[in-house]
This record gives sequence, C-alpha cells and structure tokens, in this order.
Amino acid sequence: MTPDVTSHGPGDAASSASFGSGQRFQQLFARYKILALLLAVTAIWIFFSFLTHGAFVTPRNLSNLLRQMSITGMLACGMVFVIIAGEIDLSVGSLLGLLGGVAAILDVNHHWPLAVTVPVVMLLGVLVGMFNGWWSTYRRVPSFIVGLGGMLAYRGILLGVTGGSTVAPVSDGLVFIGQGYLPRIAGDALAVVLFALLALLTVRQRRNRQRYELPVVPVWQDVAKIVGTGVILAAFIATLDRYGGIPVPVLLLLALLAIFTWIATQTVFGRRIYAVGSNLEATRLSGVNTDRVKLAIFALMGLMCAFGGIVNTARLAAGSPSAGSMGELDAIAACFIGGTSMRGGSGTVYGALIGALVMASLDNGMSMLDVDAYWQMIVKGGILVLAVWIDVVSGSNRR
Repeated sequence: MTPDVTSHGPGDAASSASFGSGQRFQQLFARYKILALLLAVTAIWIFFSFLTHGAFVTPRNLSNLLRQMSITGMLACGMVFVIIAGEIDLSVGSLLGLLGGVAAILDVNHHWPLAVTVPVVMLLGVLVGMFNGWWSTYRRVPSFIVGLGGMLAYRGILLGVTGGSTVAPVSDGLVFIGQGYLPRIAGDALAVVLFALLALLTVRQRRNRQRYELPVVPVWQDVAKIVGTGVILAAFIATLDRYGGIPVPVLLLLALLAIFTWIATQTVFGRRIYAVGSNLEATRLSGVNTDRVKLAIFALMGLMCAFGGIVNTARLAAGSPSAGSMGELDAIAACFIGGTSMRGGSGTVYGALIGALVMASLDNGMSMLDVDAYWQMIVKGGILVLAVWIDVVSGSNRR
C-alpha cells in the first residue's frame, strides 16, 4: 500500500507566511488599538497645527474642540452599547434636536425652572428610546428601519413644535451647562483625584490577577501606564486652565465615560450586552431575557440623546430646528473608528470617545482651514468606510 505523501510547494509556504503575518498584524492591532488611535489623533493635530500656523493647538481652540466633541461623545456612549448588541439607531441626531428643542421651549416659552426642565427632558428621552426599542425587540421591526423612521419623524416633530424657527434666548442657568467652566482649583483637585483613582485601580487589578494566578504584565508596564496617563492628564488640565478651565460639557462627558465604562466592565448587565451581540440565540437559551436587555440599551440611547440635546441647546443658547443634523453619522463613525465591531459583541466606551475626538478634530481643523462643506462630508464619509473596512479585515484574519 503506497503511503500518502503530501508535498508542500513554495506557493503553500508563501500562503502560510502571508496568513501568519496577517495574524500577527491583527494581534498587534487588537493589542495596541487604543495606542494607534491616540497616535492618529496626534498626527491629525500636528497636521492641522502646521497648516494653521499653530492656531489649532491654542488653549482657546482646544477648549472649543473638546466642547464640540462632548456632544458627539455623549451620543457615542449610548451608540456603542447599541452596536455591541448587534443593533443600530439612525434616529439619534433627530432625537437630539427634538429633545434640545423641547428643553428650549420649556425654558423660554413656559419659563420652567432648570431643576424641572432637565429631568423632564431626560425622562422624555428615556421614553422615546424605549419606544424605539419596543418596536425593534417586541414588534420585530429591524432597528435600521425603526431608526430610519425615527430620523424622519422626530425631525418633523421638531419642525412642528418650533414652527421652523429658532427658540431663544434660553436662561443663564441653562447656558451655563453648555458654556460654563469648572473653577480652576476644582479642576486641579479633580485631576489629582482621577490620577489617584487610576493608580489605585491599576494596583488593585494587578493584585486580583496575582491572587487568582492569572497572567500579569511586568511591573514596568503598569508604572509606565500610570506615569504616562498622569503626564497626559496634567498637560490636559494645564492647557484648559490657560483658557477658563474645564468646560462643563467636558466634565459631564468624563462622568459619563466613567459610568458607562463601569456598566460595561463591572456589571451583569454589561456582560449581557456583549453576550447578546456575540450570540443572541445562545444568550436567550441560557435564560437571559434578551428583549429586555435590548430595551434597556435603547432607553440608555434615548437618555444620551437627552443629555446631548440639552448641552447642544445650552451651547448655542437657543433651540434650533436644524440641531443634530448628521449627528447619527458622527456617533456611528466614532464607534467604528474607536474599534467597535459592526458584527456586534466587541467594543469599548473609551475607544468610542477617542473616535469622537477624531471626528471633532477633523471638523474643527477643516473649518479653520475654510474647507468647503462638501469636502468635509466626503472626508468623514470616507473615514467611516475605512474604519469598517479595517474591522472587516480584522475579522477575516481572525477566521
């Protein structure tokens, strides 16, 4: 009986080498994704700083940039959970505009106190988000269609309630939410607290991994992580202190980052979000009420639209019928740029916020260079496609 001899030609070797290099590239990209994003932000800032002769990196412009980015970041906090769960919501821009318009109407026309206006708008956002989720989960209408319908309907309602005109001027208390600054002493104290908290969490995580005999990175890596973050944090606060201090919207965004990261990494609900996006049927068969999880995710998305709408109205000191236009593109692009997988089951809140910073940096830089609006849309659309392509390539390498 003749033995089966399999020959491996040079083509097979080349194919194996190509596959191996692709696997190594994917592993390196996955491991250092956030670092790559931060380097991309740095490159964008250097590029625009060179073209604007340093005007882009002035404290005043960076403060305005972060204020603008905070609205997209708030939408991205909710959108990242929606995408991780395997869904999409195209109505967030119109819903942001509607809720911001309602806040302006209650404040200007009805003179409601701020302590009542803000909770009412937030509750309305949760209810509208649950309405979207109910159609998608319990009525089995694809979330893409629900979001598309909401994008048109909510924009129409906004035009109706505002009469197609700007509602202004809003009260000083509401304006402070969008245009105010945290006192410098309070900002410096906050930076110290954040640095101490980061160091404490890093040490705690290291000890927990040692206790359960899990792999632990070398000590120098944790030290470098803490020191590097401290340097970035100190530079961040020092820059903002040179122009008023930490903007209130940025402070709110940092608080939301902490809350949503805690939900994603430290709660049962967060683990269920990833499980639903990874394998919906297996999660359902394991006893998890997947419809209820998705309903809660859409409710959170509505809440983030309320936050974004209030801050946007406060920043403009008026409710505009065009507010939130293309907001859904920026939020979705921020998530994909930040590493959230379009297939669901993978993504981070801080990655989405870095993606929002990329989008805001491009908007701000191109506006300073007086780039035509159509070119700005082309660039942003191209970056969205590129981000999804990178996700697809990474996924094919994993398979």
